[in-house]
Amino acid sequence: MNLRPFFLLAVGLAFAAGLGAQTTTTGLKKIAISDVRPIGALTESVTAAGRKNSLDRVVQSLDSQLLDRLQNTRKFEVIARSDMSSILKEADFSGGAFQVSGVDYLLVTTLGDFQDYAETREFAALGKSASWRVIRLALVGKIYDGKTGKLIESANIPIELREQTENSANSIKNGDLSDALLQQVTFKAAEAVAARVADVIYPPRIVSKIDRQVTISRGEGSGVELGQRWEVFALGEEMVDPDTGASLGREELKVGLVRITRVNPKTSQAQIIDDDGIDKGALLRLPVGAER
Repeated sequence: MNLRPFFLLAVGLAFAAGLGAQTTTTGLKKIAISDVRPIGALTESVTAAGRKNSLDRVVQSLDSQLLDRLQNTRKFEVIARSDMSSILKEADFSGGAFQVSGVDYLLVTTLGDFQDYAETREFAALGKSASWRVIRLALVGKIYDGKTGKLIESANIPIELREQTENSANSIKNGDLSDALLQQVTFKAAEAVAARVADVIYPPRIVSKIDRQVTISRGEGSGVELGQRWEVFALGEEMVDPDTGASLGREELKVGLVRITRVNPKTSQAQIIDDDGIDKGALLRLPVGAER
């Protein structure tokens, strides 16, 4: 009896089962990303100022950068939906319920402010001038529950970058600065949005503690950088709004401070600076006002 067909069938079934187990145990939530949309008044003002081309390039870059940065958090399965634009046109994001089939979360990003201008200072005695190109933008990122349509979080993220060059007074390139700044500002903005989304849905946690070192559940592409200091919080009891009965989340008690010493693809290591009860499962947050 030739057992080869049965052997191949068994191998095939085992392989398929392995793939099924792999896809069901990843635990990744699905998130869809809408196209970045500038508000109408912004488009009008930027067009009047002759900067419509810069605005278009920023919007296009943000679309691709948001996809890349969210993918690099390694926390989500990012869904590309060809019909997303039509869904968003019909959806009411003022509080009404809507549903996006097969998606756990929906990220809607609008561009509320965009400025692109140059500042020049002349140094007549030296025959030179110093020029700065300044790009400033403000994004509003809204995270919705894809199943219920409820707004989970809304955050305003301002970004400003400037680039300086020094030119001779008779240079025809005076004030004509590199467009690399546009790429830098969109990258930084997309990274901030992605980090915010990850913070809301998957707050960074301590996954292990050995002596004076901890490992946290954030790695490359998630806003964690060498030298950063993160505050550590232990979770207490769940709090309830006495008026509405709605959950206010769990009480957070600060129990320490850590400094990032190494950033890996999926995790990071940190040295404990202050320890008043740091343990596995504790939350980490950047201090208020600290930059990523």
